[in-house]
Amino acid sequence: MVVRCEPMTRPSSRRTFLSGTLVSGATAWLGAIERSVAGAPAPQSASAPPPRPATQPDASASPREIIPIWPEGVPGRKADATPEQVEDGRVYNVHDPTLAWFPPVQAPATRTAFVVCPGGGYARLAMTSEASGVTRFLNGIGVSAFVLKYRLGDYGHPAPLRDVLRAIRLVRARAVSFGVRADRIGVMGSSAGGHLAACAATLFDDAEGRTGAELDAVSARPDFAVLQYPVITMGAPSAHAGSRRNLIGDPAPESLVTKLSVERQVTKDTPPCFLVHTAEDTTVPVENSLLFYDSLRRAGVSAELHLYEKGAHGFGTREGLGTTSLWTARWAEWMRANGWLEQ
Repeated sequence: MVVRCEPMTRPSSRRTFLSGTLVSGATAWLGAIERSVAGAPAPQSASAPPPRPATQPDASASPREIIPIWPEGVPGRKADATPEQVEDGRVYNVHDPTLAWFPPVQAPATRTAFVVCPGGGYARLAMTSEASGVTRFLNGIGVSAFVLKYRLGDYGHPAPLRDVLRAIRLVRARAVSFGVRADRIGVMGSSAGGHLAACAATLFDDAEGRTGAELDAVSARPDFAVLQYPVITMGAPSAHAGSRRNLIGDPAPESLVTKLSVERQVTKDTPPCFLVHTAEDTTVPVENSLLFYDSLRRAGVSAELHLYEKGAHGFGTREGLGTTSLWTARWAEWMRANGWLEQ
């Protein structure tokens, strides 16, 4: 297990992994999301689509396919709820969860994949401000990204848990057609998305994550998890009040506070985890990552924790934050050291 507490120093002039700025082509991605909101068909592909030209610019700005994760019908879908909306790159009122598939285009494929859970306090999904930068980074190192549009506070628990576990099961069941390995499927999340990713890493076999569908027979355990400034605990004093309220209500039943304080759900079967947080985060206190790391250590789970001085909550893959902006390089090193980036 590794803990690195890294103060701000002068950024190295050495070029690092593709950890740079947000994608300029995010409009195309949101267009695909807006088409799905409006009910228009998204571009589809065969199970083994031909590769795009390596010279195509900003290819990862648009998903190759928008995949409904509940084709048999969304469990507990609300027929009379507020329609889904997209505003300033944020998605609200999700009723029909999907995966946006971004296969690597220019870098050689590693056959590794991540289900990416955007943040937003379980009130909205920050689809472009966080998820697009992560997607670009992953594609740049040859990793497939599946960005999850999951249900939020208007459903509450267990809907988000069901969505993320179904997404992992779906990617694993279709691994061959996606060009990935069934034993190299991870989960990544930021903020409240980090909480959902941590739920997947700890509650992957929970009864509330099943609906009786045939796909329930497929394992939902992620092979590894990456958590960026994650919401972890639902208890005082470190809980993020908005995420807690939106997910389990206020006041919340003590049984749900315990269950969804995921630092309490870590076992020896929790997959290897990589965590990153900053001391400047006043939205989700750094104690969330410390609590989770301590639980991982006690359970004997392989884990790496990076604590930085600079960077307010939601920094994503932003440049100009000194050593904090190099966190994606550390992420790539961690994956490479564990053999998940072998081509």
